[in-house]
Amino acid sequence: MDTAIIRKEFILEGLCCGNCAAKIEQEVGNLEGVSSATVDFVSKTFTMEIADGEKVNSLVAQADSIVKLHDPDIMMNEKETLQPGKKVIYLFGLCCADCAQKIEKQVNLIDGVKTAVLDFVSQKLTIEALNQKDLPGIIRQASQIALEIEPDIQISYTNKKNDQEASRFWKKWAYRIGLGTGAAIFAAGMLFDFGTPAEFILFFLSYLLIGGEVIYRALKNISKGQVFDENFLMSVATIGAFAIGEYPEGVAVMLFYQIGEAFQQLAVNRSRKSISSLMDIRPDFANLQIGNELRKVTPEEVGIGDVIIVKPGEKVPLDGRVLDGRSALDLSALTGESLPRDVEPGSEVLSGSINKNGLLTIEVSKEFGESTISKILDLVQNASSKKAPTENFITKFARYYTPFVVFAALALAVIPPLLIAEATFADWINRALVFLVVSCPCALVISIPLSFFGGIGGASKNGILIKGSNYLEALNNVDTVVFDKTGTLTKGVFNVAQITAAGGWSQDDLLFYAAHAEGYSNHPIALSIQKAYGQEIDTRKLSEHEELSGLGIRVKVDGKTVLAGNSKLLDAENIPCQKEDTSGTVVYLAVDGVFAGTIVISDEIKPDSKQAIKDLRSIGVRSLVMLTGDSKTVGEKIAGEIGLDAVYADLLPHQKVEQLENLEKEKPAKGKLVFVGDGVNDAPVLARSDIGIAMGGLGSDAAIEAADVVLMTDEPSKLVSAIRIAHKTRGIVWQNILFALGVKAVILVLGALGIATMWEAVFGDVGVAIIAILNAMRAMRVVE
Repeated sequence: MDTAIIRKEFILEGLCCGNCAAKIEQEVGNLEGVSSATVDFVSKTFTMEIADGEKVNSLVAQADSIVKLHDPDIMMNEKETLQPGKKVIYLFGLCCADCAQKIEKQVNLIDGVKTAVLDFVSQKLTIEALNQKDLPGIIRQASQIALEIEPDIQISYTNKKNDQEASRFWKKWAYRIGLGTGAAIFAAGMLFDFGTPAEFILFFLSYLLIGGEVIYRALKNISKGQVFDENFLMSVATIGAFAIGEYPEGVAVMLFYQIGEAFQQLAVNRSRKSISSLMDIRPDFANLQIGNELRKVTPEEVGIGDVIIVKPGEKVPLDGRVLDGRSALDLSALTGESLPRDVEPGSEVLSGSINKNGLLTIEVSKEFGESTISKILDLVQNASSKKAPTENFITKFARYYTPFVVFAALALAVIPPLLIAEATFADWINRALVFLVVSCPCALVISIPLSFFGGIGGASKNGILIKGSNYLEALNNVDTVVFDKTGTLTKGVFNVAQITAAGGWSQDDLLFYAAHAEGYSNHPIALSIQKAYGQEIDTRKLSEHEELSGLGIRVKVDGKTVLAGNSKLLDAENIPCQKEDTSGTVVYLAVDGVFAGTIVISDEIKPDSKQAIKDLRSIGVRSLVMLTGDSKTVGEKIAGEIGLDAVYADLLPHQKVEQLENLEKEKPAKGKLVFVGDGVNDAPVLARSDIGIAMGGLGSDAAIEAADVVLMTDEPSKLVSAIRIAHKTRGIVWQNILFALGVKAVILVLGALGIATMWEAVFGDVGVAIIAILNAMRAMRVVE
């Protein structure tokens, strides 16, 4: 019997070592019962998938022990994963137990509340509603109750307070004072001659002040079986310098290392903030209209059907429909479009867009958790959990690189003095210490995920959502691009272009029967016929409605049997008809078994389709193909206009999958096949392709769910931008790999020859890491 996988997500507060992150991931992943473990260093997110439900608590505890083993200061806080209808509210500053009981009691009395539990210790109020749609209103009332009883508390819906913040603050200052004092004593020892015994005491004291924490962590980790980490390597290297009488060098290297680590941590934090700022589109509040009152609330407190007011300059907090007002919306944060979009009563608006000028009254259509902005934020923030092959390679490489260099250092310290007559242990130990210092792979394990996440963040700023580093890297190897036609290469906006009646029927009669036959359909072609008819469809005239897959519709209209569909439908019914040779989509009609005429529906090619095809060729895509359910005539005309290599027409959904599989066999082994569709009707093909890309995904839930990449506008040219961003990101990743390994290799060689000192070695560790991190940030710049 299959066991359901239990997914647990945690935030590792205080995680600042990329090498530690890689080790945590490996060790937790090796625990029996854990099917997978991923540590996203950039967002500090730690994800476990557990196969055995009975071992969940035990495995989480073991994982926490592993995290603490690598860094005791890391706090493993679980992310809230609530079922629909549940919500957690944090009441920070709640210090009255009696008040907590009152809040819990009154919240339980709210209509629609199933249960409400307030945990006084964690200051967490968990509410479960009987009906999910009532939850925003309940949250609103619960917040008001809490503030009335305890006016000084701070209500939060997303942040968990860290109890370790104060202790961390004092630790940080103790570290800074120790480092500063140690540096001052070291400077005194270098500037003045105090004599041999005093000199040793001064340098040893400064060494303890500067590097005491490093030595303590090394000893603590060794006691837990963790040997090959930065703390151990730096401790051995600098203690070794003291052992051979190089006191100033031992202190100086530790000081340089500590300063370098501080700069490295600063660079990592800056990088994280820079990437986060790319997606700084989360609305902070909503102006909720309740009667004649306007109340400022969080977006989570607003429900479907509520009315909100968006003033000029404010972000639209939730998806909805404009009831009143006209304005221009800036959608650049969502789509990368620089031109504002005009909205008026009846227009759909998306959360995350910015109201430029007018006052808008909006009826909310989706709760915040289901809104466009919430889905985008979730996709981008979780994108780096799907690691690229290069990231996995570097993680695996780091496991072997450090132990190899350490054992090479040991061999370098021992073997030459035993085999070479004039060689001294002091000299070769000094060379071996260089190996130890330069053996840490942090430059790679930090900068590589930062590069990929920067690329994903930059793409999102350009209206391209990439669901994982693996898909971003895969875009570098695109060989074949397969397009859907309608809504992808064409606008998908249909209009009746021609009506040809036959057998004594009038055009009005033809349009009447066609519009009624399509009366139950929301297909764009059906809607265009209904629009051309221009009157209300009287569904009382309809009976025996039947959809014929891939052919059309059979229905009785006023007692007459009407067939509406493609020519295959009439052929299947043995009804002779006049075939149309046109570039538009043709709807054939028959009434009571007699051909009645045709209606030609035209679609228009998107303005940038032709240029997109040309640009795809220029960046190395070998084959460009179109799959369409439309007629061969229509497909070939469009393919010829925009310059595609091949077109396969008259395809049913399952035939599209079969044709895609045939194209898959024709591509090179390392090449990737991309399918670009609308993400709704093409879900099977999107799933079957190497990379599924949804076009026109703006606001489409189905598109966001089905595809690996979502282009938030209708422009095929965004695919070109996505591939260029992938190329740029790969370039930066390999620059960092080659630079880091190249510098380390040179220092290792020079160290073995006795030319490089520990100064160069420390640069090869922390200096290279800082440069690689700064280089990784270039991936955020959008490539047009």
